[in-house]
Amino acid sequence: MEELLEKFDIVPNNIEIFKVAFIHGSYSTTHGLDHDYERLEFLGDSVLNMLVSDYIFNKYPLLEEGNLTKIRANYVCQSALIYYSKQLGLDKHIKINVEEHNITQNEVLSISADIFESFLGAIYIDQGIDKAREYLENNIYHYIDENKIFFYDYKSIIKEYGDSEEVEVNYETVKEYGVPHDKTFIIRILVDGKPCGQGKGKNKKEAEQLAAQQAIERLNLN
Repeated sequence: MEELLEKFDIVPNNIEIFKVAFIHGSYSTTHGLDHDYERLEFLGDSVLNMLVSDYIFNKYPLLEEGNLTKIRANYVCQSALIYYSKQLGLDKHIKINVEEHNITQNEVLSISADIFESFLGAIYIDQGIDKAREYLENNIYHYIDENKIFFYDYKSIIKEYGDSEEVEVNYETVKEYGVPHDKTFIIRILVDGKPCGQGKGKNKKEAEQLAAQQAIERLNLN
């Protein structure tokens, strides 16, 4: 943990906060801990949205709210967070118990996205908003400057497939959990009545996109 913090020029006031940021619930359960990263993830999600909003608000002074929202969505979506986590090496520090809890590879990817937010939440708690902004300036904002695309409309692609093949494409909620202001949704996609993919997201739209992405891969529509 010390090496990771040094990499980002962070001198912690309380290193335990940063350790908690990488503890998944499965690890917490197995080791009898009373904490995991979820509260920090909740906070980090808000910090990320606020700071990215601030950056693009100032970067694009002539854009209206709708376009700013679309730009922000591209850089805070799950695909983007998974990419950030891997590029920054955060995913290597996750404490998780995959085998005992039957955690799938797709769930591990989703957890790596969570970790990016929980780590940002820990930076905010321990170092303050200016350090959180500096962290994003040094590691994330350049993707915005480069116009890197993370979000693809997989639902539209699978819908076009359904229309051309004259088969129905439907989505169903498998599970939803969490408090009202911080829910997680698991959505299954059915193509011609057959399950073809499943996605997990902070809202139904995100979960549906991830489910559609899986369906595209399984149907070789790439």
